[in-house]
Amino acid sequence: MRELRVVPIRGLPEVEAGADLAALLVDAIWRSTVPVVAGDVVVVTQKVVSKAEGRLVRLADVEPSPGAVRFAAETGKDARLVELALRECVRVVRSAPGVLITETSHGLVCANSGVDSSNVKAGYAALLPADPDASARRLRDVLAAAFGVPLAVILSDTFGRPWRLGQTNVAIGVAGMRPLLDHRGTTDAHGHRLETTMIAVADELAAAAELVMGKTDAVPAALVKGARYQAGDGNARELHRPAEHDLFR
Repeated sequence: MRELRVVPIRGLPEVEAGADLAALLVDAIWRSTVPVVAGDVVVVTQKVVSKAEGRLVRLADVEPSPGAVRFAAETGKDARLVELALRECVRVVRSAPGVLITETSHGLVCANSGVDSSNVKAGYAALLPADPDASARRLRDVLAAAFGVPLAVILSDTFGRPWRLGQTNVAIGVAGMRPLLDHRGTTDAHGHRLETTMIAVADELAAAAELVMGKTDAVPAALVKGARYQAGDGNARELHRPAEHDLFR
């Protein structure tokens, strides 16, 4: 049996564009006095990464296109936010009152291309990092060097699911780990061969971390200890279901 421990990383200041987020995380973890050991996973919300990377847009500077105006009328959303969502996507998957589902340039299928105005200053919206996997790698490299141990980093964001109510955190950027735990070809406790079982371990760790970070607690990162995963040069794109296998597209 394995024990999983999830520790909130507190004490980070409000992050502004250009901030050295990796250094801020290192300092906050040191001050937490929780020892970092090999195999630990640092989960960081994409919002704080987007802030550090200057991915905030002032809504007053956004001029909605005719297409954005049409989708805004259909969905009931702010046309400026819709415009940003359209700029960030490669296609609109579904639209309906209150809903705009897109496929982003990263390959993510999500609401509003991940464009979000929560937990940012009034009059602004945050875009997803331009390359979440690269952002995760940069953080992993600095954190691993600072603490002298191999570890993994996950960038998390909150997604809805087409077949269940409620949102959950998922991994949109990964470094230092394989995001999937592939059980295909192995046998279960009763000797049955597993044909399709692949555990989205990076998503599960992102969801676990959210339980101590919360949406209103100003805790943008967590340290997960005792996680079972395969170390390696994985990336979050491995979690994307190919369109030809997606029954909801």
